[in-house]
Amino acid sequence: MLCSQYNYLLADRFNWYEQNRSPINSCPLRSHLPELRDNPDYFSQKKTLPQLKKTHPWYKGIYSQVLQDVVKRVKVTFDRFLKGDSNGKRSGKPRFKQRSRYRTFTYPQMKDGCLQGNLINLPMFGKVKVVLHRPIPDGFKVKTASITKKADGFYLTLSLEDATVPTIKPDFNPDKITGIDVGLKEFLTTSEGETVAIPQHYRKAQKRLRVMQKRVSRRQKGSNRRQKAVKQLGCHHKKVADKRKDFHFKTANYLLSKYDVVAHEDLNVKGLARTRLAKSVLDAGWSSFLSILANKAENAGKVGNSGKCP
Repeated sequence: MLCSQYNYLLADRFNWYEQNRSPINSCPLRSHLPELRDNPDYFSQKKTLPQLKKTHPWYKGIYSQVLQDVVKRVKVTFDRFLKGDSNGKRSGKPRFKQRSRYRTFTYPQMKDGCLQGNLINLPMFGKVKVVLHRPIPDGFKVKTASITKKADGFYLTLSLEDATVPTIKPDFNPDKITGIDVGLKEFLTTSEGETVAIPQHYRKAQKRLRVMQKRVSRRQKGSNRRQKAVKQLGCHHKKVADKRKDFHFKTANYLLSKYDVVAHEDLNVKGLARTRLAKSVLDAGWSSFLSILANKAENAGKVGNSGKCP
């Protein structure tokens, strides 16, 4: 239902975009201008939600803020297409989503005390049992909750607020500053000459994945056996991705435990991913690692900065 609403709101934006634009290099001197309609922005589309629940009563079972978050997702996607992000970089034309591609819905606000033990109170669902991979630290406040459907089940992601997050240290130890250079022979090399081996998780699992992919291609489309094979393939891909992510987190923690400042080169990963080295580049996951390094450094009161390595 959320996927259907997302596609409907996106189609409404596309209709306005097609009806209200006219390339200046193609306009005749005299032309009839159609009746222009107002831009369906975030607020106007959000006002349609009460009427949606009247015309489609089954939408009453969805929490109002979850529906409002769908409108926000459409707004962000379309604004990046027309205006670009904060750096002015524009994204491609948004695509309509299939049911299998719309996997996450979000509660933008959560009440205090929503998580008690291994139960979380979700509006319109009630108390749902969860398996916590680690306890919530004392003093942290749950702000949002996102439920994502993955190959092996549903996952709950909580964003937390903590006013005691450390700020960047004013003074750094000059002996604890390093630069890293990522590569394909070694995952990274520090300016002191220390290296971290590249694990190549996808390369090691490639043979097994090839067998499972062939099994999917042999099954008849739409059959239960094909769906089962697709799920098994998805679980194995997720296992590879989880191993890579775990390696990235452990490597980032190791660097930040030794250094106060970590500088890395400004990589054009998208450009490298279009070359013959694409499989190895994507298997290394440089972009994911550098993003994790920057976030972990900020939370620890340290710096992970892009630029030229010393």
